[in-house]
Amino acid sequence: MDVFLCNRSMGLSRSRIQSLIKEGHARVNGRPSKASHKLKSGDRVFLAIPPPSEMILTPDDVEFQVIYEDDALIVLSKPAGVVVHPGPGHSTKTLVHGLLKHCKDLSGIGGTLRPGIVHRLDKDTSGLMVAAKSDLAHASLSGQLKAGLVKKQYLTIVHGHLSGEKGEIALPIARHPVRRKEMAVVESGGRHALSLWRKLVEFQCGFSFLSVSIKTGRTHQIRVHLSYIGHPVAGDPVYGYRRDRRKKRSTRQAELLPDFDRQMLHASRLGFIHPVTQNYVEFESALPYDMKHALDRLKSLDLQQ
Repeated sequence: MDVFLCNRSMGLSRSRIQSLIKEGHARVNGRPSKASHKLKSGDRVFLAIPPPSEMILTPDDVEFQVIYEDDALIVLSKPAGVVVHPGPGHSTKTLVHGLLKHCKDLSGIGGTLRPGIVHRLDKDTSGLMVAAKSDLAHASLSGQLKAGLVKKQYLTIVHGHLSGEKGEIALPIARHPVRRKEMAVVESGGRHALSLWRKLVEFQCGFSFLSVSIKTGRTHQIRVHLSYIGHPVAGDPVYGYRRDRRKKRSTRQAELLPDFDRQMLHASRLGFIHPVTQNYVEFESALPYDMKHALDRLKSLDLQQ
């Protein structure tokens, strides 16, 4: 039944329809039914779509840059340090709070704690995101993300020099078997993950500036993949080198190297099919000041050698 209802073009995702069925909002021939119910020719299917739950969040002023906005969606650039949605330890000042202050018509399909959110960035990753302002837009964008049709390109500074000018990392990712808050590359049981990298600049002082495109959207994917191949994102407190690694460098190098106060990772390009116009659209976000400053310091260090 859930597949049948998904094909009715109601603008709802399959997971949302399954939730409605589980909550008792669907009937077959007047009787409550399950998502797995096999329909027969002549069956009458009824689905009641209740209004979104009342928002329990308080709109608040939260910093972000609007790149594009219309009646269906909003594309924004999130600064580093902003958490996307409320969770343990982050009940206020999230991007969701800021979005509720900026626009009152966010999609309620994500639930009361994540209105409009179809994907996210880590707290200390900056850059482009898209949020839905209607359930139709939410369903379309979620479907494109699931199918790998959304273009997501990042810029990052990593430790070391990668072999070659470009390459791909196709390694499955799953929850770390011991450190449950972390992700890891695993031999079996993980989800397929594909990252494509291209070298932009190689610094003789021991860092590289890369462009990375991801064809899947696993949690911490770029950070986990690059760390696994021995080139962690600079400043990454979870998957990177420990801060005391810098003590091995000369005093002169330590003075010139940037502090890397956060992981040097920025979502620079985002492209997708617009849910309403059906045209492909693509957006770009300039490199933030802290990463520009880090690159300038690395260039300076190279000149000093």
